[in-house]
Amino acid sequence: MTPESLALLHGRCFTAPPPWDAAAFAGFLADPLVFVLVEGDAGFLLGRAVAGEAEVLTLAVAPESRRRGLGRKLVARFLYQARLRGAETAFLEVAADNAAAQALYARAGFAESGRRRGYYRRPDGSGLDALVMQRAL
Repeated sequence: MTPESLALLHGRCFTAPPPWDAAAFAGFLADPLVFVLVEGDAGFLLGRAVAGEAEVLTLAVAPESRRRGLGRKLVARFLYQARLRGAETAFLEVAADNAAAQALYARAGFAESGRRRGYYRRPDGSGLDALVMQRAL
C-alpha cells in the first residue's frame, strides 16, 4: 500500500484519534525500524521494533471488512514480526472508548498497563484517554 492508500483507509477508520495523512505515513515508512503488514486493501497494521520493544503504531480495518478476523490476523502477524526483530515486549495505545479494539488486543494477550489522560483529541477538541496495553513476547 502507498502512503496515500494507507491515509485513505486510515481516514475511513478514525476520527479520534485524528487520522494520519499521506505525509505522516511516508515518514513512518521511511524509518527502517517501522514495518507495515497488509490484508489486501481491507486492512493494515503499522508497527515498529527497537531496543527489545515493539509497538503497534496503528491498526486499521475498513468498516465493511470488520468482524472477519482481519484484525486478529494482523495482530498475530505483528507479534511474529516483533519477535523476529528481537522484541521481548510489545505495547500499544488504544482509545479508552474503543471497546472493540481493546477486546481484540486482550484476546491477543495484551493487558492494560497504564492510562494517558487526554492523550487523543476528538473532533470537537475535547480530550480522550488512551489506554496503554502491553504483553511479553
